[in-house]
Amino acid sequence: MTTNPVPQGRNTKQNTRKNFAPLIVDVAVPLGSYYLFKDGFGMSTFAALAWSSVGPALRTVWSVVKERRANALAGLILVVNMVSLLLSFVSGDPRLMLAKDSAVSSTVAVGILLSVVLGKPMMTAGMKPFLVKGDAAREAAWQRLASGGSVRSADFLRRERVFSVVWGVVLLAECVARVVGAYTVPVDTMVWLGGVVMAVSMVGGFLVSGALGAGPMAAILAAELKEVPTDAAPADAEPQAPQAANPQENTARIREPGLALQATR
Repeated sequence: MTTNPVPQGRNTKQNTRKNFAPLIVDVAVPLGSYYLFKDGFGMSTFAALAWSSVGPALRTVWSVVKERRANALAGLILVVNMVSLLLSFVSGDPRLMLAKDSAVSSTVAVGILLSVVLGKPMMTAGMKPFLVKGDAAREAAWQRLASGGSVRSADFLRRERVFSVVWGVVLLAECVARVVGAYTVPVDTMVWLGGVVMAVSMVGGFLVSGALGAGPMAAILAAELKEVPTDAAPADAEPQAPQAANPQENTARIREPGLALQATR
């Protein structure tokens, strides 16, 4: 019986698409559609947010009905859009307008921290493609570690939770800093300072989460890949007869049948 193995290149492409699909469908498409509706079609902010929420809403309903589970990324984007829709009615007070921008960060932060409590760290979907890199062997090693089938699983899962916790705390701290700044710093200063706070938060999040989460997870994944099965010998191999240490003993064993035959005569 012959088999036609799937080319390695095709497997790599399929795994890459599979790993990046959640980020593209649940995050990139809603965000991209928002800017397309607002800047490309000239819609209002409210209308652009509303139309860009259709995709995440359908994805969330589909996951609950078809897959019997909630789609975390799609649900989070939907919640963020709903919060933004509600806040779009806020106008008049410039300080309140500055403070409302942090509501999105706080919503994302709470969602991330809640996902850790529920045992489904949300930030894993964004980190996994960069560690697995579309490689079938890396994907298999990741699955062993994530499912608890490896001696390194406990450390791997702990680092996975730490990665999401770091981002949740960073985004929550960024939200608090921007709200405090909106009501304590002059408005003209806070307009550009808010962007600086966000940039510093992102850089800090990448550095800390990489040192405490993604970096150690990459090392654990590499160690898991180095393990090679010890039963490399083929199953149908015939056992070899033991060889005597002394060549004379081997000669004597060869002669023994002849001697026994002469004895019977």
